[in-house]
Amino acid sequence: MNRLDNFLAYGICGCVLLTAFSAAATLPSAWQHEQTFNVSTTGLVRINLPVETLDAARPALEDLRLYDDAGSEVPYLIEQPMPAPKIVRSAKSFQVSLSANNTVILLETGLAQPLDAVTLETPAGDFIKAVRVEGSGDGKSWRTFALGRPIFCQSYGAANLRISFPPAAAKWLRLTVDDQRSQPVPFTGARVHAATGESAPVEALPVTITERDENPGETRLALNLGAANLDVAGLQIEATEPLFTRQVSIAVPQISEDAIREQMIGQGVIYRVAIEEQPASENLSVPLENRVRSRELILFIKNGDSPPLSIKSVRAERRPVYLVFLARQPGTFHLLTGNSRCAAPRYDLAALNLNLKSVPVAAMPIPPPSDNPDYHPPEVLPGLEVTGAALDTAEWKFRKPVEISGVGAQQIELDLDVLAHAQPGLGDLRVMRGSNQVPYLIQHTSISRSLALTVAVTNIAKNPKLSRWIIKLPQANLPLTRLTCTSPTPLFERSLSLYEELADERGDKYQHPLGDASWTQTPDRKSKELALSLDSTPQSDTLFLETENGDNPPIELKNFTVAYPVTRVLLKAKADDDLFLYYGNPRVSSPHYDLSLVAGQLLAADKKIAPLATEQQLKKPSWQEYEVPGKGGIVFWGILAVVVVVLLIIISRLLPKSQP
Repeated sequence: MNRLDNFLAYGICGCVLLTAFSAAATLPSAWQHEQTFNVSTTGLVRINLPVETLDAARPALEDLRLYDDAGSEVPYLIEQPMPAPKIVRSAKSFQVSLSANNTVILLETGLAQPLDAVTLETPAGDFIKAVRVEGSGDGKSWRTFALGRPIFCQSYGAANLRISFPPAAAKWLRLTVDDQRSQPVPFTGARVHAATGESAPVEALPVTITERDENPGETRLALNLGAANLDVAGLQIEATEPLFTRQVSIAVPQISEDAIREQMIGQGVIYRVAIEEQPASENLSVPLENRVRSRELILFIKNGDSPPLSIKSVRAERRPVYLVFLARQPGTFHLLTGNSRCAAPRYDLAALNLNLKSVPVAAMPIPPPSDNPDYHPPEVLPGLEVTGAALDTAEWKFRKPVEISGVGAQQIELDLDVLAHAQPGLGDLRVMRGSNQVPYLIQHTSISRSLALTVAVTNIAKNPKLSRWIIKLPQANLPLTRLTCTSPTPLFERSLSLYEELADERGDKYQHPLGDASWTQTPDRKSKELALSLDSTPQSDTLFLETENGDNPPIELKNFTVAYPVTRVLLKAKADDDLFLYYGNPRVSSPHYDLSLVAGQLLAADKKIAPLATEQQLKKPSWQEYEVPGKGGIVFWGILAVVVVVLLIIISRLLPKSQP
């Protein structure tokens, strides 16, 4: 009997395993990822999709499929709750009166529902004030809603004219603006914000600061969200400074015209203001409410003339995405993602008349996506491993070895050698593996690199009132965008011009203007820096900066730097790949790779830094490209010599021959 019991037990277990194996075998093989979870009850089930699922699926969840353990497809609904917009309208009436130390604004709201904010309107451009907000139902008895809330407008664009307070009903609002520390400013109108509006749930999302760059007047932070395809509600910035205001904007990398550029998707103002004898006030959140398809967000903090903020961390909030389906029986369910070609499903769920608000969220663990054991990629699966066409590199003048440190996505930052010797539009860049091309993407960033310069001051004998600085660049043809310098001279007003000297075909020199700027310096001005934007790319390695002093003494300039934008090349490589970056072919056109098939993978992948090695010159310039400094090109003088010889021959034939 014991042997029979054991045999039956083994048989039952084998049948169960065989059934499970058969059920798993019925899952479709065109989906790459699988997540298995158990449901213990029947009826409507509402689960919160993990960020790993959203990251593995397509942006609009077109490839999301749900199967039961028997291999049958289960219809579902996707719920993405978003907050309902609040009512914002102009005040019904608006009156302003001035007293000795205050500006009093009396307005009739025109809204019966509770309010939670009021926004003032003013043409003033540079001020900061403290405001007290009071509310009343009859215009006689008043209650304080907010005290010492700051409003401000800064010259570099940061502004906050909204005063928030706890939701309260009020027919009348009275705003008292404190003018004790500064002159009154005009207010022309106000908008009231209704507190009603359906809210939506949010979840905390950890954010990692992967890169920080300090550009002139701006801080750039690259943020890693950990997953793609997230509905980001906003960002929370943690800074340590007690008093600051900053304008903030948010961008995402966007694929455009075979390159990656940064597209703005949100902006706001953060501040922390502590006014004497007033309670401190701050706002460190930036609203976004945008679906971010990449794992990376780029945060710009505009500093103006102020020093950069000390950012401790950045936190994000995301809107959850719910999956609702009908479980006809308890059991195991399979969630599939990772199919780039399937169409979005169309389920007829209208007959169920689902009330999603009444369905609770099931607290069930869902593991991260794993590989579907039955996944079979399509025969023509696009990918980054595909090698480009063969290319003869005999016409390229330069190349640099690419130092690959590991397998996967690679990021190459173009250095000064490449920027100086390549085409202005970088159309001659080629990444080669042997004799074959490697597809790549060009990423144009908002990062700027600075170069310290060697500058010499010269006196013009013919014009002693003219000051000139000779600026030596590391190389010619650098894509410079900005020249900066500082001056210890406390008081002056000058107009400065930047140019270079070039030679035409005949060897005559002329001035090629690059930019102009006006600079006014006073002792009370904190910033001692001039930033001059270049209108065109310099063609030589020597620049000239000039200014007319008039009857004033010359000014002193020092700490010269130039800035150029950072451009990167993104590609995928193996650890043992022997890659070279070729450049320096003015006659070739830009390559066209099938980038739409690989761009998403490159943007979402964690990239390794692949530095460039020493430049190798492959081909010397041809004789047509040589120029004699100050005397024109060889081509011009060669043609001129040929013309002279031909004329001499013609004249000699026209002259009468001498008699013997």
